[in-house]
This record gives sequence, structure tokens and C-alpha cells, in this order.
Amino acid sequence: MWTNYHCHTNFCDGKKPVADVVAHAKSIGMIAIGLSSHAPLPFDNKWSMRPGMLDSYLSEIERARAENDIQVYAGLEVDYIPGKISPFDFKDRLDYTVGSVHFVDNNWEIDNTYDVFFEGLKANFDGSIRRAVARYFELTREMVKTTPPTIVGHIDKIKMHNRGDCFFMEDEPWYREQIDLTLDAVAKAGCIVEVNTRGLYQNKVDTTYPSPWILLEILRKNIPITLSSDAHHPDDLVNLFPETARDLIHIGFKKIRILLDGKWKDVAFGEHGISGKDYAMA
Repeated sequence: MWTNYHCHTNFCDGKKPVADVVAHAKSIGMIAIGLSSHAPLPFDNKWSMRPGMLDSYLSEIERARAENDIQVYAGLEVDYIPGKISPFDFKDRLDYTVGSVHFVDNNWEIDNTYDVFFEGLKANFDGSIRRAVARYFELTREMVKTTPPTIVGHIDKIKMHNRGDCFFMEDEPWYREQIDLTLDAVAKAGCIVEVNTRGLYQNKVDTTYPSPWILLEILRKNIPITLSSDAHHPDDLVNLFPETARDLIHIGFKKIRILLDGKWKDVAFGEHGISGKDYAMA
């Protein structure tokens, strides 16, 4: 039995309505599902919820909650852009928030195409990947310090176009320092870090977000984790969960944090999810 709190619907760039996502989650035996479509942004883009749609989104989640015996939670994936949007903008209407950094200075979208990434790197940082990465993590730290989300989304998403170490190597001291500073900020803020499988099943990166060595640091710092797939289609709700669970156990994790019965709880897990016994005790 699995849970997942990073799932998108057709209110943003997800492919299916709320009802279809929840129905599929129920059909595969999930015990809880959280919907987290991209929150409306204060500028035009192709993938976030349109302004004025939030009420309808929340109403559809409430309807799905009433019509199903699976636990359904209302969330949003909210961008952090200083002075424009933050997880605190929506938190009072939600069960939880996923806070993510998709944009670095001047609305440079770091997880767009490689060409967009490369052009933005040149335009905003004179081609300096070290400065760009430092700014990305600076924004992440600023987010968790000033407007902490429940869950930090794909914390090292800046590596998305770094396959083959084409921009930097993750064992470089400056990069590891950025990770260490960011994890310390996350720990102090009390946020959950998601272990996100989307880059893997899309074959865009070779590891989860975050990388295994970062997960080891997360374990050492006693930061809670939750397992998510960043699903944009119901078929991906538990994509690579068994494999990732085995990896997490190998690293040393014994529990993941889930939202159940309205409360965040740390529960034991295995490659098949949360056992019936642990679910009953949660």
C-alpha cells in the first residue's frame, strides 16, 4: 500500500481530471492520495493552473473525498519567486503545500528544455554554472526560512540537465557545501523532503531527486522524507516506488512520513509500501 502527495491534474499540466486520478489511486490499492497541481503563477506560462480556477480545483477534490473511501488531500505545488509567489500564499486553504523552485532570476525556467536552460545560464549568469547553482539553492533556503512549505519539492532539480556531469560534478566541494547549507535550513524549518522518481521514469536523470549521497546526508541530519512520483498521469502514481523503496532501505531509512487521518506520521515501509500492520498502527 502506497501514498503519494505530489500528483498533478488537468487543472495544470496533468493529463487527467481529479476524479480519474483518485479513482486510479483507489484501484491500485493506495491508502491516501494528495493532489498538488501547480499553483497559479503571476505571469503567463504553459503549465500552471490558470488564475481563477483554484475554487473549482478545491471543490473537485472535496467531491472526490466525499465519493471515495480512499483518503484524499488538497495540496498545491507552489513556486517560490521572491516578491511574486510563495507557499504561504495558499497554505490556509490546503492540507499541505509542496514548495518548489522552478525559476531562477528573471523568470529563467531551469527545468525547461536544454536549450532554454543553456540560454538562461548565459543570459543570467554569464555561463557560470557555479553561480547559477548557488543562486538556485539560495532561493531554496530563502523559501524554507521565510515561507516553509510542508514538503520541499525535487530539492536538487537544478541537476536536471547535468547528465554525464556536463556542467558540474556532484562531488565538487562547492556543490556539496550548497547541499549542506540547504539541508541545514530544511532541518531547522522542519520541512519534509520528497524522494521524487519522475526524472528517473522519464529517463531524464540517473537517480531520484535528491541523489543517493544527498539522501544519506538527509538521513544523518534526521530530516523526514516522503516518497512521491510527481505524477502527471495516473499511470505514474507509484512509478518506480518498489525500486526506490529498496534503495532507501539500503541507504538506511526505516520510515517515511505520510499524511493519514489528517496527520503527518512516520511509518515503516518496505518495497511493497506500508504494511497492513503499520497502516493499522499509524
